[in-house]
Amino acid sequence: MSVRSQLCEACGIKDLTFCSSLQGTEHDRLRQMLTHVQFDSHSTIFHEAEDADYVFNVTSGSVKLYKLLGDGRRQITGFLFPGDFLGLALNTTYSYTAEAIEPVTACRFPREKLEKLFDEFPRLEKRMLGMAVDELAAAQDQMLLLGRKTAKEKVASFLLMLARRQEHRGEESDTIQVPMSRSDIADYLGLTIETVSRTLTQLRKEATITLRDNRHIEAVGIDMLEDLAEGL
Repeated sequence: MSVRSQLCEACGIKDLTFCSSLQGTEHDRLRQMLTHVQFDSHSTIFHEAEDADYVFNVTSGSVKLYKLLGDGRRQITGFLFPGDFLGLALNTTYSYTAEAIEPVTACRFPREKLEKLFDEFPRLEKRMLGMAVDELAAAQDQMLLLGRKTAKEKVASFLLMLARRQEHRGEESDTIQVPMSRSDIADYLGLTIETVSRTLTQLRKEATITLRDNRHIEAVGIDMLEDLAEGL
């Protein structure tokens, strides 16, 4: 068995990955074109406006996506975790910059070769479409987050999102893993760092969460976060 095959067989998130819909020879064909890649913390996976030659499936670690505004400010548009797909582009260039928050591993696929497989493997194209729909839904959720919610509702919604993503990966959600910085959270929620920190402190004082450290937050009750996120 090749090293590439061994890495695929040892993948701990098989059910969440892009290739999970394939079987037998279909999976073998896809495996032949992928490359397993690694990125250090804070390294750039690709830049906005670069040629979109590759797409990626995150297998470990976390990634932030952002766009630079005309005045130099940064708007973080999303965070990706194991199982998420990265680099989908309608045009020939990437529409955002992707940066590793922590050490990241991913499966990298040449976009041109991958698109040629769609005619042969309709299930692969269907899987890609499903991931594109998920990405659109996440963008719509963020629009609501930025436009209609208070600071407390935004922070509660963000923590709830992280908890649900952990559950999706089969992990416990009582202790919420927060790999991104307070600055990243602020840029994602459209708040200042001070407001994010002040809101987390307020949630702690209200016994909604326990701040174990900067990277781990214990939710006293997910239902309490759900109520806060909905403004109840």
